[in-house]
Amino acid sequence: MKRKTEQLLLPVEKKINSENNYDIFPSYELSPGKINVGFEKLAKELVKHEKIIMDGYGGVFWQEIKDNLDQIFKAKGISVSWHNIADALLPEKEIAELVAPFLGGDDPIFGSKFTGEINDFFDKKKLNSLSEDNKVDLNIVYGTGAKLVDWTGYLVYIDIPKNEIQYRARAEEIYNLGLSSPAKPHKMYKQFYFVDWVVLNLHKKAMLTELDLIIDGQRTDQLTFMFGDEFRTSLTEISKNYFRVRPWFEPGSWGGQWMKKRFSTLPQNVSNYAWSFELIVPENGIIFESNKKLLEVSFDFLMYNNSEAVLGEQGAERFGNEFPIRIDYLDTVAGGNLSIQCHPKTDYIKKHFGENFTQDETYYIIDSESNSGVYLGFQENIDPEEFRKVLENSRDSLENDQVEDIPVEIEKYVQKITAEKHDLFLIPNGTIHGSGSGNLVLEISSTPYIFTFKLYDWLRKSPGKPRPINIERGFENLCFDRKGEKVKAELVSKPDVIEKNAEYKILHLPTHQQHFYDVYRLEFKNEIKTTTDGSCNVMVVVEGESIILETKSGKRARFNYGETFVIPAAAEQYKLINESNKIVKVLKVFLK
Repeated sequence: MKRKTEQLLLPVEKKINSENNYDIFPSYELSPGKINVGFEKLAKELVKHEKIIMDGYGGVFWQEIKDNLDQIFKAKGISVSWHNIADALLPEKEIAELVAPFLGGDDPIFGSKFTGEINDFFDKKKLNSLSEDNKVDLNIVYGTGAKLVDWTGYLVYIDIPKNEIQYRARAEEIYNLGLSSPAKPHKMYKQFYFVDWVVLNLHKKAMLTELDLIIDGQRTDQLTFMFGDEFRTSLTEISKNYFRVRPWFEPGSWGGQWMKKRFSTLPQNVSNYAWSFELIVPENGIIFESNKKLLEVSFDFLMYNNSEAVLGEQGAERFGNEFPIRIDYLDTVAGGNLSIQCHPKTDYIKKHFGENFTQDETYYIIDSESNSGVYLGFQENIDPEEFRKVLENSRDSLENDQVEDIPVEIEKYVQKITAEKHDLFLIPNGTIHGSGSGNLVLEISSTPYIFTFKLYDWLRKSPGKPRPINIERGFENLCFDRKGEKVKAELVSKPDVIEKNAEYKILHLPTHQQHFYDVYRLEFKNEIKTTTDGSCNVMVVVEGESIILETKSGKRARFNYGETFVIPAAAEQYKLINESNKIVKVLKVFLK
């Protein structure tokens, strides 16, 4: 098994979404003839050149790609000398010593961002010894980091989506950069996040303008590829119109049934869905479509090529190549409570984890069952020392098989506020919070997404062991002044109508002063015209059936209930058209 998941692999060809259901494979349509399919066509292109530099992201199945191409070359009588860049890696012991300071020791989740680059993983003498063979028709240096070889040749890059990397890691089919065997998936992920993806993103950014050809390598039997110039032109086209990243979905211990039921295009052979990675761009891709053929690339490429067009001048100056807004679903309908948790303060996340900004969140309630609620802020009479003691006693009981598990009476310490459809709860860093069961939460946040300090997880174990609890880190970040009446006054958004006529209404849903983004809700019967106002606009259809987007350049696209899409700053103006006779509601999230 090459991938461990129940989720569908991206097909080679686009299927028509005739019923306007939630689209799990959204694509941006290009003009015909931009995407090529298959090893035969790839080989035909490669043989036009004498030297090939075939680089790619971590997680590529290099041996399968080599074997498929080699079979074609041999059938055509073409002699090839293959040079594996992995032969120039440092010894694994030295690589382990190189990355160890960034892996957080025994911490199961957290490390800090690697501060080196891909060159640090290679032996310079060995790199210099990789020279071409003049006796063959074709020389190919291949593998992650191949561009480091001092060759002048045709530059090919093989990309892999982050979700597929994780599916391959769970199947123990791949391993971390510079290593030759897999570790446990959670350990591999930590090293992916804090080390591998850091250096590999810098590496692909550096070669983007030079790429002659880019390959979508997630299908082991049938590659799709584009030529470099057309790839960069397509990124620029997107940056002036719209994009919807490819979402992906995960079950979880507290997961619910709402997405499984309402997003019927999802695989149904899972127990629940807990998360949807709607717009968690470090792990999303963008799918291009041409003649119904599909090719996915990592979202990072768009920011490396067109960050100012996407974010606007001020946004790009502040955030550089980092897209700053995150959107995801948390489904607890017929599920369980999320953990009681908090997120790090800005100085803390910078110092301890190497991030540039922190995880300031909001919860927008898409749907809720009766009596559902959100845990948010402390009770007026909170005693921090007492609260810490009961949390530690509960954690210790879980870790000791000889004693009975001790629950925490959470509502004695933390407020639970009734949650209703279209409520917006504000969760700046340091705020204790967690969704109760019975909600479909649209989480609107700044982009960091793994920095959750769980304080209490309802005595859950997974699998058979206590889930990681971070009481010490949590108490270094909790804001105990967010308590009592102050919580409802400052952490529950109070919508205000800022524009209204017979056709539409625009509401402002104010965020907290610590949030660098703001939220509007557009409610309209027929259509509404609006502008980006120099910022990217992140849009979510939160009520209604479907809408048509029409950009200033005349590009049109349909978006269905529940779908998230982005209008880049450079699009300037756009129109939303309601396709039904019912009022549609669309969130608009933008930088302050």
